[in-house]
Amino acid sequence: MTLSELGLPELGPPRFSSPADVRERLARVGYLADVGIAGVVHLADRLVKPVLVEGPAGTGKTQLAKSVAEMTSSRLIRLQCYEGLDEAKALYEWNYRKQLLRIQAGQVAGSPAQIGEGGDASSAEIWAELEEDIFSEEFLLARPLLEAIRSEEPVVLLVDEVDRVELETEALLLEVLSEYQVSIPELGTVRASRIPMVFLTSNNTRELSEALKRRCLYLHVDYPDLEREREIVRTKVPGITEELADQACRIVRSIRSMELRKAPSVSETIDWARTLVVLGIESVDEKTASNTLHILLKYQIDIERVGKELLGSRDRPVPG
Repeated sequence: MTLSELGLPELGPPRFSSPADVRERLARVGYLADVGIAGVVHLADRLVKPVLVEGPAGTGKTQLAKSVAEMTSSRLIRLQCYEGLDEAKALYEWNYRKQLLRIQAGQVAGSPAQIGEGGDASSAEIWAELEEDIFSEEFLLARPLLEAIRSEEPVVLLVDEVDRVELETEALLLEVLSEYQVSIPELGTVRASRIPMVFLTSNNTRELSEALKRRCLYLHVDYPDLEREREIVRTKVPGITEELADQACRIVRSIRSMELRKAPSVSETIDWARTLVVLGIESVDEKTASNTLHILLKYQIDIERVGKELLGSRDRPVPG
């Protein structure tokens, strides 16, 4: 007897043969993963478990899910979390405007609004049929979680910035990801025909529940080491020289070691490297660094601090 005959989702064949396979295929779509990242993605596929990806903002957590979707030719479904996100926006809701139009059209036939005020049996029957009609698939608005559950094609579900939602919504996520099914009172239970690959990202703005953490494999994505960040910059910035990529990454690493409101992310390193190439810079001097700090840093207090500590002395060379 198959899993589908038992009412369980099909697991499908493994997507990856090994961590090395994951790393190689991610590189083909422009994501340079280290051994740890590749290993967790491989295990998530084999163990059929969600991955909770934590780490500083801008370290490639969201891009990891996007790249896994791309390299597996899967549909990416994204649930962007925010404070106040509720079941209607995460799971499903009814199209109330369309339902109202349907009710108004039904009233012409049998005046169902009069039921309970002397309406006859035929009107009651019309209203019962109308009520059954408006709670059908035609009037259902599927949100990301329900879309991922009932998709018949391969799916990567990205629950982005899960630390922004309240505990009630986190509990809903846990329920859905534990059973891969959704109960809709008017329609019954919707079970996944195939289990999606799930990534949840967090910037650590609050502590997530132990229950959610137990359900997931854990991956911490930090800023890359110097060698990997250089490789990322060379891959993402056409025309950059090896020397300029090395110098830019060394300067960014020096800046990240300071006490800042927000350290530069990998994406900001890439933006800065692109800026240097566009400006025709071959080597970063103090003036160039000072004039382009706003590409790396997004708070004036950080720009002033870096300008003072890293570039404050004209006799002190910029790290390179």
